[in-house]
Amino acid sequence: MASICVRSIPEVSLSSGSKAMPLIGLGTAVYPFAPSDAMRSAILWAIELGYRHFDAAALYQSEQPLGEVISEALSSGLIKSRDELFITSKLWCSDAHREHVLPALRKTLRNLQLEYLDLYLIHWPASTKPGKYEFPPSKEDLLPFDMKSVWEEMEECQRQGLTKFIGVSNFSCKKLEALLSTARIPPAVNQVEVNPLWQQKKLRQFCAAKGIQVCAYSPLGAKGTSWGTARVMECDVLKEIAEAKGKTLAQICLRWVYEQGACLLVKSFDEKRIMENLDILDWELTEEERLKISRIPQCKGCLGMGFVSADGPYKSLMELWDGEI
Repeated sequence: MASICVRSIPEVSLSSGSKAMPLIGLGTAVYPFAPSDAMRSAILWAIELGYRHFDAAALYQSEQPLGEVISEALSSGLIKSRDELFITSKLWCSDAHREHVLPALRKTLRNLQLEYLDLYLIHWPASTKPGKYEFPPSKEDLLPFDMKSVWEEMEECQRQGLTKFIGVSNFSCKKLEALLSTARIPPAVNQVEVNPLWQQKKLRQFCAAKGIQVCAYSPLGAKGTSWGTARVMECDVLKEIAEAKGKTLAQICLRWVYEQGACLLVKSFDEKRIMENLDILDWELTEEERLKISRIPQCKGCLGMGFVSADGPYKSLMELWDGEI
């Protein structure tokens, strides 16, 4: 096998601490959610290539395989210390209750065989009946989300040293405003859908003004999942730019997200693509190409319809996203 060129990935400092977050991370969500040998092999290959940021979640069933690979990488000398890694996981809606937050994080840490996380996120601004880890949740399981009490417990997780940073995912500007009005520790990160077809300019500007780092999921649209869209990878504007530049369409998307200052989470278990997804650091889009991308009609992929119910806390998509859709 040819020698591997280990890439150095740029990092960004988060507002509330000294450890920096690599701007490119490997996502581990595969739908339907289940651990697999392919997942383990992909994570190990990514570590060999230089990836140090890995994004998991209780929902994904990826914590245990990620933990096993980290243990293997340490014992083999592939990495010298756990501190070289930036590990994110997420609190699922069924644990988004005051009394369940700390136990949920402790369970996550057991799954990962780690003493602490680097980043722990509230997965959605929603709560469901305890005990189930399913997406979309059953409509009858939807419950009101007590943001203040859940965030207080997230802050306690950080105070106890169980996670270096805390943050949120899928939060609108309005929900972030509500959170910031009572938070003692502001969220370090908001992980949301960002790609050329859902550019989130208003939300990104709001987060920048508040010192919240945006982390982009589905930067390629997450084609083939229950929450994604094929429109990104079928976009003619992106195809034309990719062809003219001698890059893949995926690389154009990833470079665009990277140039917006967002952290980005790539998700592939294919060795060639995992390598290609790092090949976005030594070139730039032109001003003309950026302008073309800025004019692409916008269409959200991950709507979150599973959290909308006539009898639930969110009775419409407008309520879930506060009109930012």
